[in-house]
Amino acid sequence: MLANKFKSGLTYALILVAGLGIGLATPQLFKAFKPAYSTGDYSAYYPDANTRVVLYGTETCPYCIQARAYLRERAIPFIDRNVDSSDQGRRDFASLGKQAVPVILVGDRLLTGFNKKHLDAALDQVGYSDAR
Repeated sequence: MLANKFKSGLTYALILVAGLGIGLATPQLFKAFKPAYSTGDYSAYYPDANTRVVLYGTETCPYCIQARAYLRERAIPFIDRNVDSSDQGRRDFASLGKQAVPVILVGDRLLTGFNKKHLDAALDQVGYSDAR
């Protein structure tokens, strides 16, 4: 009888651990398959034909600050749209349908968040492939 209760308790514990494992792993799995960027015609968001990079962010977002610093470090010209203090920045950001900053437009790519590898690939695509 005690052995049966032990087996029953062990079974429940294993089910609980498996459920927690699946619950924790599933979001990571979806994240692994999420594309690094989306593509589209973002020409309406560029102020002129020479502009190839636009950053939508805030002054207090640490990832926005890192992205700005990285673009400046690489001497990449970009338009900086503050979604907190700029009406145009707010309107553009809303029309892109994103909820989090930074949003970085590079040519025909839209990147959400700051990831050097993904940003470098997008910059390379539009001709900013100088040494890092």
